Amino acid sequence: MADTSTPGSSAGGASADARETNTAGNPLLERAYALSDADEARVLYDEWADTYDTELTDETQGYVGPAVAAETVARVAGVDGEILDAGCGTGLVGVALADRGAAAIDGVDLSPGMLEKAKATGVYRRLAPADLSRPLPVAADSYDVVVCVGTLTHGHVGPGAFGEFVRLARPGGTIVATVLDDIWDSGGYRAEVDRLAQMAMVEIVSTDVVDYRKAADVSARMVVLRVA
Repeated sequence: MADTSTPGSSAGGASADARETNTAGNPLLERAYALSDADEARVLYDEWADTYDTELTDETQGYVGPAVAAETVARVAGVDGEILDAGCGTGLVGVALADRGAAAIDGVDLSPGMLEKAKATGVYRRLAPADLSRPLPVAADSYDVVVCVGTLTHGHVGPGAFGEFVRLARPGGTIVATVLDDIWDSGGYRAEVDRLAQMAMVEIVSTDVVDYRKAADVSARMVVLRVA
């Protein structure tokens, strides 16, 4: 997906008031936070694909989430395994992972326009369209790491996606995902992560608050889970 605070796109999850999060006056980001369904999301991110990277990495937004997530993957799981970039958007996370030595990266995203940009980076092994609010047509236990940056946010993918990430990750594998901090509790993400841990499906490694869109003073939870 894309940052809505994002890098990717699959709508229909978090319902907290988008006005709680600073958009630094970006009208497309404001639209992204107010998405109501996947069709709306696809249209928006296709429209945004050409300018997404420059708008979110400029001095008003300072979108560091992809780099922080890639560094987290490298630190907690390494980059030698097979990695799924869930909601890959234009490929910001994939590029950051490749810069750290990752070679087997697959990506999925709702927006064809975003996927074209991700393809142009040359860092992905495979790319495919997908709606992260639904189960993916991918076999269980397919990846050593599932990374998801920017899709667990206002108007996008809800907390139920964590269960699908667990299914896709191999036993002993790692999930690294950002959740916009102001909906971590209100959007039900903390409760879902706790539920998975209570069911012994995952171990919660950390849920630290990290910089996300740093220039706009927006933070996220960097959720790190070890799959049982």
